[in-house]
Amino acid sequence: TRQQMALQLTILCWCSFVQGKVLEFENSDMILCTMPNSWPILDYADYGCYCGKGGSGTPVDDLDRCCQVHDQCYTDAMQHPECWPVFDNPYTELYHYSCDKENKKITCESKNDACEMFICDCDRKAAECFARSAWIPEHEHLPSDRCQ
Repeated sequence: TRQQMALQLTILCWCSFVQGKVLEFENSDMILCTMPNSWPILDYADYGCYCGKGGSGTPVDDLDRCCQVHDQCYTDAMQHPECWPVFDNPYTELYHYSCDKENKKITCESKNDACEMFICDCDRKAAECFARSAWIPEHEHLPSDRCQ
């Protein structure tokens, strides 16, 4: 219903405000494609040194390294010659992709323009990386002094 969607949007916006960095709608949906039983906004909003707000230091594990690579991919998207800085922000850019739920495979669709394809590929690679990386409870809510 509309009320449920409004509530979900409110929660997502609140989470992005609290964390300072939103896990986009499309990226969280991609993660659900590769990991159907996960909770992307909760699982990756404050993990290691790179998943969530900011990012510095040495990644603490493979999952954190996925976030570091994803952060760098978004930085690269901001410099991509086909991306306009204000209009093609990787945190808000919409793109087209499909999810093969049976095989847990994501395909960025050819109808994307070059910038959308680049950003879609960033998110696809991150979702695939998360799916093959262990989530270690001790690395959630890591103190910032561990990320120097």
